[in-house]
Amino acid sequence: MEFSTKTAAPESIKVDCLAIGVFEDKGLTATGRRLNRATGGALQAAVASGDMKGKRGSMLVLRSLRGVGCARIALVGLGKTTEFGDKAFAEAVTNTVRGCGAGVATLAFAASDWKVLDRSESWAARALVAAARASRFRSDELKSKASSAEREVGRPLRVIWLAQKRDRELERALRQGQAIANGVEFAKRLGNLPANVCTPDYLASQARALAREWRLNVQVLDRSRIAALRMGSFLSVTRGSDQPPRFIVLRYQGAGGRGFARPIALVGKGITFDSGGISLKPGAQMDEMKFDMCGAAAVLGTMRAIAELKPRINVVGIVPACENLPSGKATKPGDIVTSMSGQTIEILNTDAEGRLILCDALTYAQRFHPDAIIDIATLTGACVVALGNVHSGLFSKDDALAAELLAAGKAAGDSVWRMPLDDDYQEQLKTNFADMANIGTPGNGGAITAACFLSRFAKDQHWAHLDIAGTAYRGGSAKGATGRPVPLLTEFLLSRAA
Repeated sequence: MEFSTKTAAPESIKVDCLAIGVFEDKGLTATGRRLNRATGGALQAAVASGDMKGKRGSMLVLRSLRGVGCARIALVGLGKTTEFGDKAFAEAVTNTVRGCGAGVATLAFAASDWKVLDRSESWAARALVAAARASRFRSDELKSKASSAEREVGRPLRVIWLAQKRDRELERALRQGQAIANGVEFAKRLGNLPANVCTPDYLASQARALAREWRLNVQVLDRSRIAALRMGSFLSVTRGSDQPPRFIVLRYQGAGGRGFARPIALVGKGITFDSGGISLKPGAQMDEMKFDMCGAAAVLGTMRAIAELKPRINVVGIVPACENLPSGKATKPGDIVTSMSGQTIEILNTDAEGRLILCDALTYAQRFHPDAIIDIATLTGACVVALGNVHSGLFSKDDALAAELLAAGKAAGDSVWRMPLDDDYQEQLKTNFADMANIGTPGNGGAITAACFLSRFAKDQHWAHLDIAGTAYRGGSAKGATGRPVPLLTEFLLSRAA
C-alpha cells in the first residue's frame, strides 16, 4: 500500500475513488459542497433523499458522475461533529478502504476537513495510514489457499491525501505513519505465528534479519552464556522445555556518542508459549498463550519502526525468550532461585513466569547505563480485569517518565492508564525462605504486586512497566495480535529524540 499527497482540485483529480465526508448534523464537508456544485447537485441530492444521512459507519458510493475526473465518489458517514474523535476517524478510513468497491487501485481522501477535536492534520495523516494499513493486514501465510476475500485484501492500493497546498509536515507525517505501521505489522505477524513456528530461536532469527536489513547491532546469547551471567531466575522458567532459551539484544545507535548518548532500554517479555508450567493453566483458550511473547514482538516492532525513521536517539531492545512447559525437569512451586542481581526468589506459582525472566533482563539492561528502562509484558490477567482491552497498564514511580508515556499514548492513539505502585503492596511479596516470593496474595491486586516485584530489580533507575495483557491481542472470532504498544513506544522515542 502506497501513501502520498496531491494538491489537485477535487473535481479534477483522476482516481478510481474519492472519499468525501458527510456529517450527520452538518451535512457535506467543504470539499463535498465544492464537488456538489461540480456535479450539478448530485451529492446533495443523495443527502436530501436520505440515501446518505451521515450516520457513523455508513457509506454510499456514487459512480460515473458528470463534472468530476474520478470514477467514483464515496460519501462517508462521519456521525455528529461533536462526537467525531479518534475512533470515529479510524472507523471512517477503515470502512472506506474496505467498501470503496472492487477494482479500486487509487483511493483519494478529501480528509483535510474531517476535523477531529484537538488533533492536527499531521495527526490525521498518521491515523489514516494506521487505519488503512490495519484494514488490509492479513495473517494467512500458513494457509494452503487464501480465500477470495483475502485475495481482494491483498491487491495493490495507492492512497492519496488530497491536500489544499503543498505541506512538508503532512508528507512527513505520512512517512512516519508508514514506518509505525511497518513496525506494528511486524509485531502482529510475530504474535500471530503458532508456537511451533515462533520459537525462541525464531525470534532470534528475526532479530538478526532486522539487524541485517537496517544495520542494527545484534547479539544473541545461548543457554551457556545466559548461565555464565548467572541469570538463575530466567533459566528457572525454561527448564521444562526442550526449546533452548535465547537472550536477544538489539541496538540502534541514532545519536552515537553525541547528544542523547545514554540509550532508552526497551525490555520485552518473550514467552513463546506459556502452559503455566507445573502450575498448569486450564485447557480452555490455552492456544492464546502463543501471544505471551507480544511484549518481545512490540520491542522488535518498535526497533523496526525506529530504524526506518532514524531519529537521533540511542535505543537498546532486550528480549529474554523461552517457553514455559511442564516436565520432570521443570521448576516446582516452592523452589528458590537466585537472580542475576543476587536476590533470591521463592517460586510459589510457576505460572507467574514473566516476571522471572524480566527481572534478569532488567538487571542486564543497567549495564548500558540507560536514560530510562521500559519493560513491556503480557504479564497479568489481573490487569485485564482492571482495565479490559482499552488501556494498557502503566506502572512507575517516576512521575516525569509516566507523564511522557501517557502523553505519547494519547498522541499515538495507543492509550495507557497509570496504576498505583505504593510500597504497602510490597508486603505481599514477603516469604520466610527467600528475599521475596514471585506472587502476592491471590486475588489481591495481582497486576500491582507483579509490578512491585519488577521494581525491586530497577532500583535507582528511571523505570516504567507496561502490562499489555489486555491490549496486545484479541480472542474469540477477532483473534489476533494488535501490535500494541508499538505506536506508543515509537511516539515516545520520537518525542525524546526531538
